[in-house]
Amino acid sequence: MNTSTNRGVVWLGSPAFPEAAHDALSDTQLRANLKRATGTIRDKRLAVAAELDDWEELRESAAAIKKRVSRHLDHFLLELEASVTAVGGTVHWAADAAEANRIVTELVWATGESEVVKVKSMATQEIGLNEHLSEAGITAYETDLAELIVQLGDDRPSHILVPAIHKNRTEVRDLFAAEMAHWGRPAPDGLTDAPADLAEAARLHLREKFLTAKVAVSGANFACADTGTVMVVESEGNGRMCLTLPETLITVMGIEKVVPTWQDLEVFLQILPRSSTGERMNPYTSTWTGTTDGDGPQNFHLILLDNGRTDTLADTVGRQALACIRCSACLNVCPVYERTGGHAYGSVYPGPIGAVLTPQLVGIENAASLPFASTLCGACYDACPVKINIPEVLAHLRAKVVEGKSTASAEALAMKAAATILDSPRLLAAAQRAAALGGKVLAREGRIGRLPGPLSGWSDTRDTPAPPAESFRTWWHKNRKERP
Repeated sequence: MNTSTNRGVVWLGSPAFPEAAHDALSDTQLRANLKRATGTIRDKRLAVAAELDDWEELRESAAAIKKRVSRHLDHFLLELEASVTAVGGTVHWAADAAEANRIVTELVWATGESEVVKVKSMATQEIGLNEHLSEAGITAYETDLAELIVQLGDDRPSHILVPAIHKNRTEVRDLFAAEMAHWGRPAPDGLTDAPADLAEAARLHLREKFLTAKVAVSGANFACADTGTVMVVESEGNGRMCLTLPETLITVMGIEKVVPTWQDLEVFLQILPRSSTGERMNPYTSTWTGTTDGDGPQNFHLILLDNGRTDTLADTVGRQALACIRCSACLNVCPVYERTGGHAYGSVYPGPIGAVLTPQLVGIENAASLPFASTLCGACYDACPVKINIPEVLAHLRAKVVEGKSTASAEALAMKAAATILDSPRLLAAAQRAAALGGKVLAREGRIGRLPGPLSGWSDTRDTPAPPAESFRTWWHKNRKERP
């Protein structure tokens, strides 16, 4: 699960988005699952956001905090390190996936344990931690219900918030019955696909792990620079178990997750649950500040992960993506994601945010198709609680892709020709006359809707209208009247 850059994020060998999306679109069950799930979450988000008179002001505040962090990230990270160290924690710095995986592995080995429990962390998925631990003889058990489903099915997550959104409950029931016994306590006999029964099966299966595990690995939603407090929000209680019962807690956190002060959490704890699950608050909000004798983990390690984030920060347009709080609101409103699902993106980060974040983390040359995985409709920007202008970043990255291609490529030549034509009124008028003539020919041959030759690649999946018989420019010259 690594790219050649050793940064992780992209699943090596995954097809480019156009090819993967084509296969996903043929899966009618997948599309039905996605439409039902994203529609439900989308409607709930709209309802609870509308309850707040100051919703837009909260978005502005969140965006301002994130911009402040991006401008002074070095300062806040050093402050966070000092704060965590002062309250009994140990801070480690990881430049890339390989270094982060090595640090976690050595910390687990130092405890003498060979098993860890995990509370959902996209950062550990990003670096391929589970696979690396397995190679080192350490078994990682996912404890989030959706992550458990993905792990049991030897699958990949397809949604930031609901990693198993591509599965319906009947598929989950069959998976539990077939695979749970291979990982621990088997599923109950006669398991049905009722949600309550599936949840109970997962609870019984995971309870044994919670009560015996000595080491836990977590992610972090936020970390406060001024106090050294780290926070995880979740909906099932598995996080609370992982964060309190084990003797050693290892947290892997992207460096962009730091916030300046404890007070800043007031803003994010209002917008995050509403934008992610459509709830007014998260059922479980866990915070910890270092270690306390006789209470909770006695050893706390915080791993600050770069893995391409510093490079992203250097791009004054693209750095907006680092403000993401992983709420998934952009996925739930995206017409492209709703029809293709997350696997088509070939990345831990799917949907609109993945289309702008992944190419920057791994290098644009390793994910060149993702900035084009969008209609640029702007729904993601409207939904984003921290006001990331995703369409702007998409256009910015698309320009980088085109600029990075050979000047002899068909696309580059076409763009150069278009620029020449659009820059000349005379050439533009000639091109419009030619298009109108071509449209008449296609209409006569009954080929409207499908373009000829190499252009058919566009029209095979799109409705292509015939060019108008008369351009606006021609009409204007024929019909305009002098103003009095």
